[in-house]
Amino acid sequence: MGAAGRDFHNFNTVFRDNPSFRVVAFTAAQIPFIADRSYPASLAGRLYPEGIPIYPESRLPELVREHRVSKVVFAYSDISHEELMHTASTVLATGADFWLIGPDETMLPSRRPVISVCAVRTGCGKSQVTRHLCGLLAEAGVKPVVVRHPMPYGDLGVETVERFAGFDDLERHHCTIEEREEFEPLVSRGIVVYAGVDYERVLREAEREGEVIVWDGGNNDFPFFRPDLEIVLVDPLRPGHETAYYPGEVNLRRAHLVIVNKVNAAPPGVVSHLEETVRRINPEAEVVRSASLITVDDSAAIAGKRVLVIEDGPTVTHGGMPTGAGYAAAREFGAAEVVDPRPWAVGSIAGAFAAYPHLGPVLPAMGYRPEQVDELRRTVEAVPCDTVVSATPISLERLFRPHKPVARVSYEIGESPPAPLRRAVGRFLESRGWE
Repeated sequence: MGAAGRDFHNFNTVFRDNPSFRVVAFTAAQIPFIADRSYPASLAGRLYPEGIPIYPESRLPELVREHRVSKVVFAYSDISHEELMHTASTVLATGADFWLIGPDETMLPSRRPVISVCAVRTGCGKSQVTRHLCGLLAEAGVKPVVVRHPMPYGDLGVETVERFAGFDDLERHHCTIEEREEFEPLVSRGIVVYAGVDYERVLREAEREGEVIVWDGGNNDFPFFRPDLEIVLVDPLRPGHETAYYPGEVNLRRAHLVIVNKVNAAPPGVVSHLEETVRRINPEAEVVRSASLITVDDSAAIAGKRVLVIEDGPTVTHGGMPTGAGYAAAREFGAAEVVDPRPWAVGSIAGAFAAYPHLGPVLPAMGYRPEQVDELRRTVEAVPCDTVVSATPISLERLFRPHKPVARVSYEIGESPPAPLRRAVGRFLESRGWE
């Protein structure tokens, strides 16, 4: 049971070329348009010359009965403990085992030092920390290469190993908006990023280029590579979630360094209580604070205007946040009104509002297929507003040119003295012989 990422990695590391098991199917959830494909023979190995079919998760009980399945492997992330057990109950009711495969079975060892950046929920600020870490490593004269958690939403056979070093690579690999949100900010800073499907091959390619591998996690999954420094973010804007979601709690209990991010946006009492929770759950971890600093390239385009806010898609969909940095920027910089886009949403964008009723008056940046990008464009054009406040990390103009002014929102990690992340990276490099 997967979402085009952890499921394929678990198959590759545990089941491929393993004659003790016969994998009859994958099921797909969370991400639109990823079912009704096949895991190709080129990736599935010698035991699966026809590949392996991928079905919608809704067909799970039927598939168990049809194929006399004895074990169902759960392999996706950012799911509440309650929902996880409902899922387990559905499986167990069919008579099959419900299986969670742990880190030791699936983490690949690297010849290079590995720093992992993971979180307890989607939208805690992993990407900000990854960018900050890469900057610190580069300042120290050490070349980082980022390996991103997979997002293979297209042709799996040609997405085995992907390397991104320039904007042309985003076009060449037909990246979705969701992929661009992760890759574009790094590529724009000259940082090489790898992703793909077969992470043994991805890792070997990355090792040839980087002196340190930075694992940039997806959702709240744990790393595919064995980390030497395991960094995990928690979010004071969602207190209690750090122990209520799978596998985010796994990350929290494993972490070497826990970052309480967004402390500038949360009440001090909530931050302190969250730190107490972290220390109780993982007393051996170092706990530090960071701010998530929001800037806008054209605040005058927001002040006193009716604005449409576009947010990073995963943060406000399966991440469960009603709003994000864009809404915060609209309020901070004096928007007269944030226009709710629901009445003008079309196609699958309207469907997203139905699927995620917790969403506030913001538009999630969704574009898993070209037609969905066009539906996003049509929605943006239809909303009666003066300015588009775009908090997706990508440049909308690379996809389509809105007919309204666009104020771009950026968000970066802010460290106060004594700069605990800088110190942690310094200790990490010193322990490995770098001055």
